[in-house]
Amino acid sequence: MTTEDFHSLAQAVCAEISTVLERVSKDEVGTVIASLLDAPRVFVLGVGREGLAARSFAMRLSHIGLETHWGWDDTTPAITSHDVFVLVNGSGAIGHLDYIFTQVKRTGATTIVITGVPDAATPSSADHVLAIPASVYKGAGDLVPSIQPMGSLFEQSTLITLDLIVLLLVRNKQLSFADLAARHRNFE
Repeated sequence: MTTEDFHSLAQAVCAEISTVLERVSKDEVGTVIASLLDAPRVFVLGVGREGLAARSFAMRLSHIGLETHWGWDDTTPAITSHDVFVLVNGSGAIGHLDYIFTQVKRTGATTIVITGVPDAATPSSADHVLAIPASVYKGAGDLVPSIQPMGSLFEQSTLITLDLIVLLLVRNKQLSFADLAARHRNFE
């Protein structure tokens, strides 16, 4: 591989991500933000590489002062009807996530599913959906195609979308980056 190959691939990938972000619904983003701001607690869950994007979102939500729990932690408390549950489920049909979603729905918590396939069973039964129309592993539909393998475009676009939501929350709450830094773990 030459440097020219690297740069041309980088341009192609950035163009893919840009195309996806242009198609993300501002209304859906607004609904997610309103739900997060109204919640006493936020629970976040995902698996694999899209789960890493979800986990980074949970971290930033805690940095902006929202009580946030990563669903896979042993110290995660019980979710209640007052809380918000954010699930990243790219294909909308990841068996064990679908099962967990069903358990959460029974609590009455507000559910948000971030997905590439909003008409799949789990997203269809969510209170709110944030569709990220990117090529996603085992997903099909009107998705931005990718030169990248498997669900890379969905995973990258999810990370950036969630980081943009954090920026919007920072502005909404009129926080400085120093405010966030004060909530960052201080024993690294």
